[in-house]
Amino acid sequence: MLGNQLQQLNNRWTKWRGDGGIEAHILVTHYHWDHIQGIPFFHPFFEAHNRFHFYSFQSKYLGRNSLRQVFEAQMSRPYFPVDVSMMAAARFFREVEAGEKWEVEGTQITTAWLNHPQGCLGYRLDTPVGSIVYATDNEPGDAQCDNNLRLLAQGADVLVYDAQYSPEQLASTRKGWGHSCWLEGVKIARECKVRNLILFHHDPDSTSRAVDGFLSAARQEFPATWAAMEGMSVTLSGRGIDVSLPESRLGQRRRLRFAATVTGQAEDGTTFEEKATLRDISLQGAYLCLNNRPRLQSELRVVIEAAGDPNRGSLLSLRATVIHCEPGREKDQNGVGVFFIEDVESEPPRD
Repeated sequence: MLGNQLQQLNNRWTKWRGDGGIEAHILVTHYHWDHIQGIPFFHPFFEAHNRFHFYSFQSKYLGRNSLRQVFEAQMSRPYFPVDVSMMAAARFFREVEAGEKWEVEGTQITTAWLNHPQGCLGYRLDTPVGSIVYATDNEPGDAQCDNNLRLLAQGADVLVYDAQYSPEQLASTRKGWGHSCWLEGVKIARECKVRNLILFHHDPDSTSRAVDGFLSAARQEFPATWAAMEGMSVTLSGRGIDVSLPESRLGQRRRLRFAATVTGQAEDGTTFEEKATLRDISLQGAYLCLNNRPRLQSELRVVIEAAGDPNRGSLLSLRATVIHCEPGREKDQNGVGVFFIEDVESEPPRD
């Protein structure tokens, strides 16, 4: 729960609700600074017309009212210029047990212990349109916690999982630090028949190139993998998940147009093949203009026609996953965002 992430949420809420009051439920995984330090900077906490419900566990180090104690202590002197009395929003605190279940406006919430120093809860949210499991921070190797996580993640539409280190770091210099790696996330996703894996809790020392390397390696084993980043949004619906990524994660795009033949599966389950325009291509993905509306997360085959006479050149054949679909830039067309899921292949010239 970092400050800038909460600020982005604040901006979204302001846009959606205007000046109307907010009633929200906040699930706190644990009390380490990197997960709570954004709380004092979240403007809606200082507005009297808002109501917030907080959930987390009772710490053996703090005893009863652990969550309230943590909340108030980080705003006490000399750590913060104003104390918690300045927060005018109504606040309610509930300490929950691992394995406990409760419902909030049609969404069932389930908890489980994860393996992390001083304790950490994983959460599963079963909503009317699908299920999300938030499981970070966690280190594999504790049999009970490993089993807890697999029960929590079984059949989830989205698993957000700790992938702070490389498998090599986890086995050596970072063993016992309370975190995991992309390879463990892939194993859990496969075993539990998860539909989408989101790698999260990146090491601050990891460059974007390192994170992209983890993502690329994970996709070789589990194609429906994403790397979390600031500005990324995931919309869960009955059709699947719609992923929207900032330009930076997609890489620098070139405003080029190519003719392509696209084959895939439409939302109604039928297959289609059509001539299309491929735009804004990068090494990781592209934007397509299609007459058909492909199913989210379905696979497309994109064959790019060579410049000039296609009989004299080669073709590029790419596999891609549909991550985004919206009304296109032109009438009666769909704008389709895709991620490439393997290196390009050269096809022989057509006769």
